[in-house]
Amino acid sequence: MAIKNKRARAQSIGDVFSEVGRVPRHRMPDDEMDPEVAYQIVHDQLMLDGNARLNLATFVGTWLEPQARRLMDETFDKNMINKDEYPQTAEMEMHCVDMISRLWHAPDPDEAPGCSTTGSSEAAMLGGLALKRRWQDARRAAGKPIDKPNIVMGINVQVCWEKFARYWDVEPRTVPMEGDRFHLDPDAAAALCDENTTGVIGILGSTYDGSYEPIKKICKALDALQERTGLDIPVHVDAASGGFVAPFLDPDLEWDFRLDRVVSINASGHKYGLVAPGVGWIIWRTEEHLPEDLIFHVNYLGDIMPTFALNFSRPGAQVVAQYYNFIRLGFEGYRRVQQYARDVAQDLAKEVAKLGPFELVTAGEDLPVFAFKVREDEKRFNVFDVSNALRERGWQVPAYTFPANREDLAVLRVVVKRGFTHDVASLFVGDLKRQLPRLERQTAPVGDAEGGTGFKH
Repeated sequence: MAIKNKRARAQSIGDVFSEVGRVPRHRMPDDEMDPEVAYQIVHDQLMLDGNARLNLATFVGTWLEPQARRLMDETFDKNMINKDEYPQTAEMEMHCVDMISRLWHAPDPDEAPGCSTTGSSEAAMLGGLALKRRWQDARRAAGKPIDKPNIVMGINVQVCWEKFARYWDVEPRTVPMEGDRFHLDPDAAAALCDENTTGVIGILGSTYDGSYEPIKKICKALDALQERTGLDIPVHVDAASGGFVAPFLDPDLEWDFRLDRVVSINASGHKYGLVAPGVGWIIWRTEEHLPEDLIFHVNYLGDIMPTFALNFSRPGAQVVAQYYNFIRLGFEGYRRVQQYARDVAQDLAKEVAKLGPFELVTAGEDLPVFAFKVREDEKRFNVFDVSNALRERGWQVPAYTFPANREDLAVLRVVVKRGFTHDVASLFVGDLKRQLPRLERQTAPVGDAEGGTGFKH
């Protein structure tokens, strides 16, 4: 009987290649199928996805140690919200909060409130909500209206901040780019602030070019504004990528809670935090900066749990993996990993610049990320053509234009992450070299930002 069943299973697996066309795509099948057949169908469809290890567009990590993967396999079914049922997973979350609070120099790391989230976008929105509520509370106490809140930021912010402003009825005030300045200008930010400003957002690691915004200078500009006008404007730092890079590679850079005006910070654990998606983190300076009325005390499955999040059920596997990385690597391990990534990024940027047709916009000095453009005197191809040519070899390299007032600038961007080695970088340069002769035979560029032939930022 066992032999017969084994043969039947083997036959059903073989049949998948003749049956796959009959599987409905837009409705559920009428009956169940063999799990191996279903697996093969899904597996084959996924072959059309890009190779994650060759994805130089995403900041999200694409490599994990096998031990971390094993821990995630063991905990993927644990719900983070069930803190009474999974107390050790909840304890690991708080251990991570304590470690990150110290990493970012919270005044009292043992008391700084914080939590994990599904990613840095949710964490950013929680930070924005806290800014808005504290502004509302102060305005109510002063007997002033609360109907016109605004938030100030550079036009280079990630789309989550645009979503925040729209979803929670906050006016976004954005500072455009100018010349070779590709992020928020401190004085321009201060000039946009008024009594309705809930806060200023500083970005530690712009997605456009990988550069850090000058958080300390932004705080100083707001200090000067307070001296002139009495306006006390807080700063939230979106350190989605830089929050797990700067502490290890740029320890003397003051961007975190060492600056009194910084009241909250978010970061992504699944970017340079080195975890698989999706987990983010947010830490507030003190309990004072997280309004109590934003915290829900939920009676759930026999226990009273405080929660402040935009969702409820959430897998605990990523938090477990974050804790694993923290205790596995330690400070020196993270420093070594991030330094290697920066070294690869800077070396690769130099090799790209040597090729001739390209000019660096950034060179990996901050995040292990660099952006480059096609030289102005090269009229035969553009960045979108280069992106498409690299895609033929499996490389996913985004090409996009910058926002106002630099819509004229189109670049390619390379994000170097854990698992992207010097050896892999040499393969990238080799493929780029091989594509150049064909691109140079063109008489004019073919790709453009609107035609769908390149990546959208």
